[in-house]
Amino acid sequence: MKFYDSLSIELSRPGRKGYSLSGEWSSHMADIPASLCRESAPALPELSEVDVVRHYTNLSQMNFGVDTGFYPLGSCTMKYNPKINEEIASSSAIARLHPLQGPDTAPAAYEILDLTDKALQEITGMAGFTFKPCAGAHGELTGLMIMRTYHLSRGEEARTKVIVPDSAHGTNPASAAVCGLEVVVVKSGEDGLVDVESLRPLLGPDVAGMMMTNPNTLGLFEKNIEQIAALVHECGGLMYYDGANMNPLLGAVRPGDMGFDIMHLNLHKTFSTPHGGGGPGSGPVGVAAPLLPCLGVDSSGFHGNFTVIVKALSYIMMLGKENLALAGRLSTLNANYIKEELRDCYRLPIDSVCKHEFVFDGLINDGGSEGVHGATTLDVAKRLLDYGYHAPTIYFPLLFHQSLMIEPTETESKDTLDAFIAVMKKIAAEAAEDPAMLQGAPHNTPVSRPDETAAARNPILKWQDAVQ
Repeated sequence: MKFYDSLSIELSRPGRKGYSLSGEWSSHMADIPASLCRESAPALPELSEVDVVRHYTNLSQMNFGVDTGFYPLGSCTMKYNPKINEEIASSSAIARLHPLQGPDTAPAAYEILDLTDKALQEITGMAGFTFKPCAGAHGELTGLMIMRTYHLSRGEEARTKVIVPDSAHGTNPASAAVCGLEVVVVKSGEDGLVDVESLRPLLGPDVAGMMMTNPNTLGLFEKNIEQIAALVHECGGLMYYDGANMNPLLGAVRPGDMGFDIMHLNLHKTFSTPHGGGGPGSGPVGVAAPLLPCLGVDSSGFHGNFTVIVKALSYIMMLGKENLALAGRLSTLNANYIKEELRDCYRLPIDSVCKHEFVFDGLINDGGSEGVHGATTLDVAKRLLDYGYHAPTIYFPLLFHQSLMIEPTETESKDTLDAFIAVMKKIAAEAAEDPAMLQGAPHNTPVSRPDETAAARNPILKWQDAVQ
């Protein structure tokens, strides 16, 4: 039996143990009130230390991350995280801080928050930040709460509509809905950018604001952003910037200068900490000067995920102003390089210079929407796993039927990009020569093609004894 084929509780054998708590620790158990104690011991796995180590080591080797290979996941900026950031964040002076400590007992922690605030103001053009939000979507909700608070403070209760482009991240309309606002969708033009003429009829005294990502989800810079901001401001609305795609703009242009009033940043994307596996994240929200009085909206306790903030400041200070700008340029260069090298194999629906990411619409020269001889975007993604690459984002954005969204980030070398390009070309050739093999991929991973729909609709969230 392989150690990753079974759950730890299935490997359990009565009487096995790897460590016993000391008598000194056990004596503290008597201090716990009886009302808080369990009536019976929990049914924890009984394993030796070596079994535990082997089990979790094998599980970790099944995982994929930026430390194990190229991770071109579009819209997510899975860049390499310098290990010095982890060293700093895990130092005892930081890791042992208690969230209830104030400036008197943890002055350096508050200095870190102040330095990060000032750095982000300089990078974004905002007037101030709150660090309470613990993720990007949490930041969106906080930003929309600030937007709503601002309008209510001015007696404008009728402003309940939020305009969202059809190319927006799915969290944008979701966050607006959770905030009790009505979502109004504005269409993109054939160039993949917001259609200004489609926007005009949507504007009015009931508009609270407009949410945008720039560059947008297609990796294209919204060249009409100043005109769009002027139109929204003219009707009394506010501009909200989704910072998910801030990576290529570092040192080049600031959201505040484009006309945005509120924004969130994904520190765990743009400033080094990869956000895979559901966390940790940090989504600080910044506002323009007129909205500073509304910045105190409560969205969580304490100051968010503090160690992620520490890693972001370490990243910013390590690179400095000049190299932060270089990071943005290199992410754009890497994306355009891959796009141009693969445009003869994969359909490019919008032929334009991209920023940090771009979107293909399946394989080219197929005469239909399902790819060469029936090979789909899903088949390409699954086959990439056999070659040791994490799959790009697929079937998003929803503007195209076979979307394949690639973001290489600035941390990848030309050697890595060339190897990835060669594999993508090989997969395109395989699609024509042996589509059945492609459709059965991956062939050498522990798990091949699970029923993802069933897993999403009927998740098994806890272990149940087979006997039961």
